[in-house]
Amino acid sequence: MLEAAVPSKTERSLLAVTPNRWDWALLPLVLSVLVAAGFGAMQMARPFVVGEVTPISLDPSNLPYYLLRTILRMFIALGFALLFSFVFAAIAAKYRAAEKVMIPTLDILQSVPILGFQAIAIAPFIALFPGSLLGVECAAIFAIFSSQAWNMAFSLYQSIRTVPLELNEAARVFRLSGWQRFWRLELPFAMPGLLWNMMMSMSGGWFFLVAAEAISVANQDIKLPGIGAYIAVAIEEKNLHAILWAIVAMLAGIVLYDQLFFRPLLAWADKFRFEESQGETEQRSWLLNWGRRSRWMRAGTDRMWAMLRSTLGWFSVSYDGTAPRANPRSINPVWMRAWNVFLLVAACLALYRLATFVHSDVGWAEVGHVVWLGLITLTRVLLLIALASLVWVPISVWIGLRPRYSQRVQAVAQFLAAFPVNLMFPLVVYLLLTLQLNPNIWLSPLMVFGTQWYILFNVVAGASTIPNELRLAADNLGLKGWLKWKRVYLPAVFPSYITGAITASGGSWNASIVAEYVTWGKTTLVADGLGSYIKQMTDAGDFHRIALGIGVMCIFVMLLNRFFWRKLYLLAEDRSR
Repeated sequence: MLEAAVPSKTERSLLAVTPNRWDWALLPLVLSVLVAAGFGAMQMARPFVVGEVTPISLDPSNLPYYLLRTILRMFIALGFALLFSFVFAAIAAKYRAAEKVMIPTLDILQSVPILGFQAIAIAPFIALFPGSLLGVECAAIFAIFSSQAWNMAFSLYQSIRTVPLELNEAARVFRLSGWQRFWRLELPFAMPGLLWNMMMSMSGGWFFLVAAEAISVANQDIKLPGIGAYIAVAIEEKNLHAILWAIVAMLAGIVLYDQLFFRPLLAWADKFRFEESQGETEQRSWLLNWGRRSRWMRAGTDRMWAMLRSTLGWFSVSYDGTAPRANPRSINPVWMRAWNVFLLVAACLALYRLATFVHSDVGWAEVGHVVWLGLITLTRVLLLIALASLVWVPISVWIGLRPRYSQRVQAVAQFLAAFPVNLMFPLVVYLLLTLQLNPNIWLSPLMVFGTQWYILFNVVAGASTIPNELRLAADNLGLKGWLKWKRVYLPAVFPSYITGAITASGGSWNASIVAEYVTWGKTTLVADGLGSYIKQMTDAGDFHRIALGIGVMCIFVMLLNRFFWRKLYLLAEDRSR
């Protein structure tokens, strides 16, 4: 008993550390974050029964509390999205049999509207936590998770698939196990792109926040305290002043977590760049500099990294003194053929079940109508992604190559990406009615308003990882203008662009539900398309047609990804090797 109470050597060293002025400067900040997180977590678990009124006040003095609850939900969802991305990307990138199922599944998941995930999750979570608000909170967190996880998983998967051959060969020489390879090679190599996609995921959570925090269950509207519910009430009451206050609160929250979370992470992850010279690409963070000067922080992080390093020995590969294998283990072709046959049979059964559902519940004429609406939305998606690419790829490369400017626009880009399209409804309705514009044309930009930033964030991440040696070699060879873009910049960012374009495309399909059916007070503007069809059927409570609309949307997204984006993805993978 006495021996167990004796502190370890590491603990004694921590207790013996004498604080300096940087420790005292960081202490109030750390305590404030911990107290705020603890208070918000306590409020998430307060007693609640279905049927209880959950009022939301439009008094601006409540916005700091609402902002705390919203940011807490978003960071919890981000943590789960990160864990999901680790597992998904590691399995899909390493096992071809699993990849054939997981990548199409991810295509389907990113095309399912957030309302669909919420409708599935709300009842089970409430049943799991009876008499507590935690069930509704979990449903909201799950809905936010569904708007964050997919692009992070795609980014990490793409990075693992495009690790340079020389690094893979070094990993085989050092006989790293799959566990060690992931933590020592693949995750560090993917870190810059993953961090930029984490920022985009936080912004994506803001974009769909109204749907996540204003929940309908058992013919009752439950509005959780948060910025999204505040915006929903402001739109219902047509309160422009409240909407302006919500925008200010959003901007304050984004700047806050950018400075306290993402900026330090980006500066820390700069050491994972795949190059020999740093050049002019160093990221800076005042908080990271403070932490490095703090004695308590240094001692705490040293202890944490020592604990993490001890886990790298798990699942190690035994070494018998012989030369490492030149090639990875091949897959049994017989087993792979059997797996392909199984997938084919499963697909045929799914198609048969779909045909039965259509014939008995909705009719083939309705299917033809919905497919036509899907083609209209498909045209909008492709045109908007092409236009967004022409605009944002050159700007993103320029920003990524100049870290001083990227740090200045980082918070602004996060704010624009996070700006909920619902907040634009008053302006959109006013302009379209005043100028008598066609909704089929002028509502379309709303689809890409929140998703074009996937292209920006991914291409910025790709450009920021272009080795300085490559840029210097291009300058020494005299490459300028379009030739430099064609030979250096565009091939270097092409894999990152494809990842951003895929997620932007899937997000645009999802956003069509909001963009093609705009409501402000009692005024409604409707554009022809699959998104407005799903929205109208949701309002009407027609489950069969909701399922038909979502099913057709998933099919369109899968076909687009399989026969268009997937071809470009394979091309990007070949170009990176």
